[in-house]
Amino acid sequence: MAEEKKFAAYICKGCGLGDRLDADKLAGIAQKEGKMQVVKQHDFLCNADGVAMIKNDIAEGVTHIMIAACSRRAKTEAFYFPNNAVARANLREGVIWIRPDTEEARETTQDMAEDYVRMGCAEVKAMTAPGGNVNTGSNRTLLVVGGGVTGMTAALEASKTGYPVVLVEKSGALGGWAAKLWKRIPVHEPFKAPADTGVADMVAQIAADSNIKVYLNSTIAKTDGAPGRFVVEIATESGAISTEDIGAILQTTGFELYDANKLPHLGYGKSPNVVDQAGLEALAKAANGGPILRPSDGKPVTSVAFVQCAGQRDASGEHLSYCSGYCCNASIKQAMYFKDGNPAIDTTVIYTDLRTPGNGEDFYRSAQEKGVIFTKGKVATVAPNGNSCVVNFHDLILDDQSAQIEADLVVLATGQVPNSGVNIDMTAEEKAEDEAAEAAAAEATASGAQPIQFSKKVSVLNLTYRQGPDIPQFKYGFTDSHFICFPYETRRTGIYTAGPVRRPMDMVQAREDATGATLKAIQALENAQLGRAAHPRSGDLSFPKVRLEGCTQCKRCTVECPFGAIDEDEKRFPLFNESRCRRCGTCMGACPVRVISFENYSVDTVGSQIKAVDIPDEFSEKPRILVLACENDAYPALDMAAMKRNEYSAFVRVIPVRCLGSVNTIWITDALNAGYDGVMLMGCKHGEEYQCHFVKGSELGRYRLSKVGDTLKNMNLETERVKDLEVAITDIDNLPRIINEYAQQIVDIGLSPFKGF
Repeated sequence: MAEEKKFAAYICKGCGLGDRLDADKLAGIAQKEGKMQVVKQHDFLCNADGVAMIKNDIAEGVTHIMIAACSRRAKTEAFYFPNNAVARANLREGVIWIRPDTEEARETTQDMAEDYVRMGCAEVKAMTAPGGNVNTGSNRTLLVVGGGVTGMTAALEASKTGYPVVLVEKSGALGGWAAKLWKRIPVHEPFKAPADTGVADMVAQIAADSNIKVYLNSTIAKTDGAPGRFVVEIATESGAISTEDIGAILQTTGFELYDANKLPHLGYGKSPNVVDQAGLEALAKAANGGPILRPSDGKPVTSVAFVQCAGQRDASGEHLSYCSGYCCNASIKQAMYFKDGNPAIDTTVIYTDLRTPGNGEDFYRSAQEKGVIFTKGKVATVAPNGNSCVVNFHDLILDDQSAQIEADLVVLATGQVPNSGVNIDMTAEEKAEDEAAEAAAAEATASGAQPIQFSKKVSVLNLTYRQGPDIPQFKYGFTDSHFICFPYETRRTGIYTAGPVRRPMDMVQAREDATGATLKAIQALENAQLGRAAHPRSGDLSFPKVRLEGCTQCKRCTVECPFGAIDEDEKRFPLFNESRCRRCGTCMGACPVRVISFENYSVDTVGSQIKAVDIPDEFSEKPRILVLACENDAYPALDMAAMKRNEYSAFVRVIPVRCLGSVNTIWITDALNAGYDGVMLMGCKHGEEYQCHFVKGSELGRYRLSKVGDTLKNMNLETERVKDLEVAITDIDNLPRIINEYAQQIVDIGLSPFKGF
């Protein structure tokens, strides 16, 4: 038997609402037009007395609650009623804070408030209280893939908080790149000299921790499941397969140095006395504190030159275009290897820009005091000259393009290239280039000719997702995450990345990164156990439902889901993996027959709000503009604009949406047919430097909405009536101005011819 619904509306008069608005009239609208069974007013609804009043009504049978007060982003703890369907009408930030307190504005301000009450009532009547995902997983074990400093930090931090850890390392020992270093960059004052790496201590801590299970010489053979219930197969060197039940996954697979074989003009491969930074670390470890020996003849090095940005910051596109950040400090450290051993060794660092994150200029000054010479220049070539090399460079201080340095040893500061696995987002052109390079390498090997360097990417996680075996990547191979909106997040829910696989960084940054990612992974597995969503709608109990009887099997939801949360069952209907779902609603926006919905967010909840607005007739000269605003950037920006009392048009009616990707074109059509004069779509920035919290949501939404022009033409409406706007959360001052300009544009175009139909 279906639960009997009881609807209640609560009108707040606090924060100046009672002074600026006719609360009695708002209550009347909620009762008569909104059909609310219970309607109450309160002087300060969010205080203990007001909340108690709502809770008492819930005890008396109220199931659906409409709160007309402040923004849904405010007072979330006070108005938290998890067992009820709750809608919020934004009268404070959305009405009185963005309108002038004048007699002339009173009428339109009241009109806005009345419409938001109508919209709130309509929304809550189309909602159901989310019950949570019953298909939960309760495993609390964290899988860490990669046993370098990042991975070891993640494992230790997770263990400290009481979570079991499975740590998988492909080599025979933990430590990664840090284990190959002779010394590390200092991390404490006074930043005078290279320090011990600390790797041995971390390895010892892990060995002594019964909460951490280590697999060495092992790789991930298969990853299946979802947060809280991943099933991972681990292949060992012997060929044995072990299976582990996992709650969340952290990929910390680190980096490789950029292939110095691609830099023959800098002498690499032409002289054994040209090495990269890893090569110098090997020489320093072999010397074990003694003189570092020249590779060509084994004699002590008497002069050394460091070439910064070797194969980096390259505008031509042939090499790495980015700066790896850590290399300058690494070269300063390595220069000290020589000066600390023998101050008489000529040590020169040739740089274009010197960057020393983490220690200011202290470490750099310490090197100067030890006699390290820093020369601002751009190296053109490195030419072998017997047991030494000649470095030809453009001296940028003296503007001397024929400057030279002769050195026993030349060290190339090459950059970090992430070990991300297979790039599943390769373009057709990139795939063709990759296949051609692989074929050429195979042909050279078969013919006995000089081998061609080709390293085929191997999957790290071997995911069973239909989208591909690894995490999506940026164009440089770093795993997809946004450094502002959602660091550590990937497009695979419950799988996080940290360290240089995510972006170039040094050991200090990698350890901080590992700690942050570990906490996010723990949050994900805890939410999964409770049937709740992960970031960015962390704690959301709703999940998508589909009416299969109406499904046309078009597969748009399956293809467009940014997170791989939708597969197909044996009958080729969409099969939702709720634990992978981020609740963005992109599937709902993509569905042409509108059979996908969430309990508290659906085509009906938004559509009913659109239809609830009172549309003035064509003679009133009061336009109505619908604003569909992303709840992650645009809606907060509007709220913050209101906090600054930035005024904007009283003719707009704002509906927050989970993502621009969730916007179904039927909302736009319904609005225009109902007599709205314009529609503004406010979504996050997309593309290469995207800010969409759902990664691809705004991009997919905009592609879908780009076809709205045809609809407008068929309706004989101007294309300017629908405006798509990229909005960042920082557009606090710009947004009201843009809204006002658009409202004026609508006035200039003229009111909709559909009013009154």
